[in-house]
Amino acid sequence: MIRDRRARARVVRVTAALECHLGTPRQKRRLPPPLAMLIATILSQNTSDRNSHRAYRELRRRFPSWRLAAEAHSSALRASIRIGGMANQKAPRIQKVLKSLRDRYGRYSLERLREMPDQEVMDTLTGFDGVGKKTAACVLLFSLGRDVFPVDTHVHRICNRLGLVRHCPTPEKTFEAMRDLIPAGKGYSLHTNMIRFGRTICRSASPACEHCPLFKECVYPGRRRRTVIARRSSGVDHEFMLLDNVEG
Repeated sequence: MIRDRRARARVVRVTAALECHLGTPRQKRRLPPPLAMLIATILSQNTSDRNSHRAYRELRRRFPSWRLAAEAHSSALRASIRIGGMANQKAPRIQKVLKSLRDRYGRYSLERLREMPDQEVMDTLTGFDGVGKKTAACVLLFSLGRDVFPVDTHVHRICNRLGLVRHCPTPEKTFEAMRDLIPAGKGYSLHTNMIRFGRTICRSASPACEHCPLFKECVYPGRRRRTVIARRSSGVDHEFMLLDNVEG
């Protein structure tokens, strides 16, 4: 219990420090449909945001409906998303999800998720081949507007370096350890700010420790001595790709 209280207090401090340094991101009112978000998140795996966005746009250009994507020849679907990388793995994964939806529900939609509690959504999505907890959590957060905290490689690295979690060798383990530590209403803010923080300061290689606003919280053995005081930025403008507003 003492460990839990200390961990929660630490997460509260980190959340506040990141908001002070990067601003408090606000989620847009218009959220993408859950199926669109699921496919976009699959495409985002192991690639840059720019390439995953381009892959999604090309996929929807060539296949305006999810039925066409599901029924397309696998080579055509692979070609449409090739810019995003790993097309040979992602294309069959996408088609399996779409065909599973057709077989289970008779339509290409995940709108029924809106009526489910968080854990049921997680269980439903991770039941699809190739959909892990991070992808499911992204659908919960970015499409359904739930207060969850997805963990990707950046977030996993930062949580461990800051000592927010212990003995968590994978993002999945970190996700489970962090679930009960996030301050209410701060899932979006903390996730968004950690992504930006991990890309600009707490990088995997050569972290910019001299600019780190969380240097005093850091327990990373490889941290370098801080010599420059970080300045607060003017804010954060965290944009997400505008996905289709209608499923089908």
